[in-house]
Amino acid sequence: MFEIEYKGANAIIINTRKLRVVFDPNLEIAGGKNVSVNNDVEVVTEDRFSVVDSTPRLLFSGPGEYEVGDISLLGIPARRHIDTVDDVKKSTIYKITIGEAKGVVVGNIESKLTDDQLENIGVVDFAILPVGGNGYTLDAMGATSIIRQLDPKVVIPVHYNDATLHYEVPQDGVDEFVKNLGAPVVEAGPKWKLKKNTDLPDNLTVVQISKS
Repeated sequence: MFEIEYKGANAIIINTRKLRVVFDPNLEIAGGKNVSVNNDVEVVTEDRFSVVDSTPRLLFSGPGEYEVGDISLLGIPARRHIDTVDDVKKSTIYKITIGEAKGVVVGNIESKLTDDQLENIGVVDFAILPVGGNGYTLDAMGATSIIRQLDPKVVIPVHYNDATLHYEVPQDGVDEFVKNLGAPVVEAGPKWKLKKNTDLPDNLTVVQISKS
């Protein structure tokens, strides 16, 4: 049905039968190399995570309903944890539907989802979210809190300590989140593949994708 790759920071790639969808490809802001976006679908949780000189087939940024190929996206506005209640919501949560599978991609947001956000997200099979913390993004406790709200079968942690990147603020390792969540871990290698929903685990599982 689809496969997911992890490229560092919040950058992931979802490959379906028809599309290559790149989320948050700008890694230069963390001292890395941007993910190539060449006639692919580019999706950003914040405008600053877009690549200026990219050549996407389509660019999705911000709240709204999007559909292309065999994937549907619902962009839901969210407030970043560094913003005040008076600030404009600068982050976007994306609910993803690919066939029967439903997932969610969470960026740098507050550590509790609102009732409206939860209603829009609905039931999800997998969730992708940052866990590195230290005031820069969700930490282990905040990420765990959101996972408890979402109740997915699979959680894929991103944006944690990485010796090849240079974050503005040092990030905790993924082990902090795994320990706090208390769920079993599956090492997926460079890609997590889901062929059909019946392949999902029965209980909450952390799927750790090695960065490629």
